[in-house]
Amino acid sequence: MYAVILAGGSGTRFWPLSREKTPKQLLRVFGDSTMIQQTVARLTESLPVGNIYIVTGDKYSYDIRSQLRETCGSDRFRMLVEPAARNTAPAIGLAAVYIKKRDSKAVISVMPSDHIILKTDEFGKVMKKAAEVAAKGYLTTIGIIPDRPETGYGYIKKGKSLEAEGRGRKAKDAATDAFTVEKFVEKPDRKKAAEYVRSGDYFWNSGIFVWRVSDVLAEIKRQLPELHKGLLEIGKAIGKKNEQDVIREVFKSLQSVSIDYGIMEKAERVAVVPADMGWSDVGSWRALDDISKKDEAGNIISGNVIDIGSKNSIFYAGKRLIATVGIENTVVVDTPDATLICSKAHTQDVRKVVDELKKKGAGELVEHLTVNRPWGSYTLLETGPRYKIKRIVVNPGAKLSYQLHHHRSEHWVVVSGTARVTVGDKVYNVHPNESTYVPISTMHRLENPGKVPLHLIEVQNGDYIEEDDIVRLADDYGR
Repeated sequence: MYAVILAGGSGTRFWPLSREKTPKQLLRVFGDSTMIQQTVARLTESLPVGNIYIVTGDKYSYDIRSQLRETCGSDRFRMLVEPAARNTAPAIGLAAVYIKKRDSKAVISVMPSDHIILKTDEFGKVMKKAAEVAAKGYLTTIGIIPDRPETGYGYIKKGKSLEAEGRGRKAKDAATDAFTVEKFVEKPDRKKAAEYVRSGDYFWNSGIFVWRVSDVLAEIKRQLPELHKGLLEIGKAIGKKNEQDVIREVFKSLQSVSIDYGIMEKAERVAVVPADMGWSDVGSWRALDDISKKDEAGNIISGNVIDIGSKNSIFYAGKRLIATVGIENTVVVDTPDATLICSKAHTQDVRKVVDELKKKGAGELVEHLTVNRPWGSYTLLETGPRYKIKRIVVNPGAKLSYQLHHHRSEHWVVVSGTARVTVGDKVYNVHPNESTYVPISTMHRLENPGKVPLHLIEVQNGDYIEEDDIVRLADDYGR
């Protein structure tokens, strides 16, 4: 058994906590570990780490690798980096050709990286059941038994019982049965969703799949022949010197299409395994109602919050104090540079806020004021015409890349710790309450030779002060 984790999504409806550079799967919202760490932990209960493939974009690959190194203790999992975003069918196909090269009889489970599953024991049982169904040649999906008329999910209508069919008797719709899929249904309105739930014939579409690698590639060949042609080219290049060059060239030319629309909705042998495993796709802030503890008034409170008399609301804060009085059915999420306030009934519309931020080219869409780097972090304190001020923290023993900037100079003031600085051909130490200067277009490096974190203030000045004005000459982190 192998697993493929899709980790390229941006999680726009979870703004302002999720940003383009820190999507939902990289966040620690539900416990001490991030969502992708939790996803991998569930899988390693039954799979070796080396059988886990993670498909993501280049902008997330380092952070994912770093986070999983914390929990797995190694890089034994397989990372496949997409040269361009091409939706789920090409991403799954890419992983499939790699796995087929390794094991042509493999059974693969495919799942998003940012879902919550509270009943992990039940998850294991469901996946084992789905693998048994997939071994019979079915493209198998996991259907969540609905407990309410949810309009934010797609639905799956079940067909005949595979269990009864296998026993040669009349179908008995036991919850433990697997079923053929009669059809997939797009997100319904509330009236239609209520009808689905009452009928007992529909499940929520979880986006979790299990199939034999040969079956999914055969279905891609039948329904998406151009995608299959591209995957064949990639498959031939695996293990050769030009492997990455071929992937970059071919993958960018592939059609962008989802696995649901491109394959599952048209395939002939599709099955669904019902599941009640405490699942949520955490598609909006309201999803916290299903998975978080509430106080006596039905509120979910996290962070520095003082509340008086509110009911059935969600308050998520950081270090800054948030005070709420008499609020009902409302979501308040505060970050250092952006605050969201919306009714629970409109949490799905947060994506519209993200759309407006995209139109404006707003920085609040892209990243937080504090940005993690492999060597530590920096926090943007202030920015203006021709200048930017940051607080920089460098971990003990870590160093930034050996680099230069064409458009800005930098002035560093050490607050605590010791900085070892390279400027041009000079190397020297800078101590607390001391400073140094890096002229424009001068090769330089900053490192922490000590045993405690290095804290300093950086003042940038120049005609262009964006983060892409970096020419890396050497880097310990392969960037």
